[in-house]
Amino acid sequence: MTTFRFAAVGDNCIDRFRPSGPQASGSQSFVGGNAVNVAVQLARLDRVSFYFGAVGPDEAGRHTRRLLSEHGVDVTHLQVRPGVTAYTDIETLASGDRVFVHEDFGVCAGYRPDADDIAVLRTMDHVHIGWMDDGGALRRTLAEAGVSVSQDISVNADPANLGTGGLSIAFASAGDDDDICEALLKRLLDEGLPLAVVTRGGKGSVASDGRTRVEAGIRTVNVVDTTGAGDSFIAGFLAARIGGLPLAACLAAGRDRAALTCTHVGGFPQQPQPF
Repeated sequence: MTTFRFAAVGDNCIDRFRPSGPQASGSQSFVGGNAVNVAVQLARLDRVSFYFGAVGPDEAGRHTRRLLSEHGVDVTHLQVRPGVTAYTDIETLASGDRVFVHEDFGVCAGYRPDADDIAVLRTMDHVHIGWMDDGGALRRTLAEAGVSVSQDISVNADPANLGTGGLSIAFASAGDDDDICEALLKRLLDEGLPLAVVTRGGKGSVASDGRTRVEAGIRTVNVVDTTGAGDSFIAGFLAARIGGLPLAACLAAGRDRAALTCTHVGGFPQQPQPF
């Protein structure tokens, strides 16, 4: 059986859930971030998974390293940079949906893999890039080396980081708006993407390579929290896609992973920490 090597590069953060509602009490924090969640979910799917990113020399950074290691993620290339580990303040609605109140990118801002890191990334079967503010330099470098690369373009708000050149797979989120979904899918394919995948909230997901288009619905679960569900979808999809499964099976794998994540708080199972 072929063992595929995956890497996730970019953002990590401490998701800090604020108490909300008249009966709320206490605060809890969880390790998260697009790249971290994808790396952990790939490891939980028994794939070889590496994480490349940066944390601060604080307890949040040390906790992030410990937790990723406990979940089977290789953190050899996790940098420690002067400053604070990134964090996001979140309020959870009664519906289970989350509202991002404040975000500080901390030492993730300006993070770049060094030459040794890039040499290792070139050996991967697939690299997923989360939030990065490098203007697309890493995806272009890896693409030139023939590495399969994906990115969730919905996590990058700065126009300078929104390009898709060099990507093998682009993920995007359209909510449940059909018009936005179709416009996103068309734009990505028109930009020459080999494969575009758009999630549609409660309406499921759609993927197309310009020749074949497939759709998948959702798996109904008791929703506790939707934080990280999209990241889990990406991990499930990638594990299936790089493993050679048909496109419909890849969407189903993403759907099932996302549904599982919605049944607990945070992007992957972990003990909450106070903050």
